[in-house]
Amino acid sequence: MVELTDEEFEAAVQDAIDTIPEEFLDELDNVAILLADEPEEPDFEGDGYYTESGDLLGLYDGIALTERGDWYGAGNDYPDTITIFKGPHERLSDDREVVLDEIRKTVIHETAHYFGMDEDQVDEMGYA
Repeated sequence: MVELTDEEFEAAVQDAIDTIPEEFLDELDNVAILLADEPEEPDFEGDGYYTESGDLLGLYDGIALTERGDWYGAGNDYPDTITIFKGPHERLSDDREVVLDEIRKTVIHETAHYFGMDEDQVDEMGYA
């Protein structure tokens, strides 16, 4: 297990965001990227990014760009959120670089869902 301080975890997520090409970052609109220690029970009801042991690494909650219509924003359907969970990442490995790389993959994985990609498409990109 790799223990990260909250500051280290936040920096790792920010570093991951910084690897997203600018043309995609420019399209991220009204999305909150949240950090949490552990997922809570309701988080498991959504489609998230899980480890083989069932730990939830990240979760996108919102309406993908490909599914939005003119009605988007008229109700309680925003902001979209991407949540990255610290504890499950720390438990992935005893190798710090493996954990940091998985944080990067999780951020990209959940961002891909915002753009409307399904699990198969994300897997084909190498982020599943």
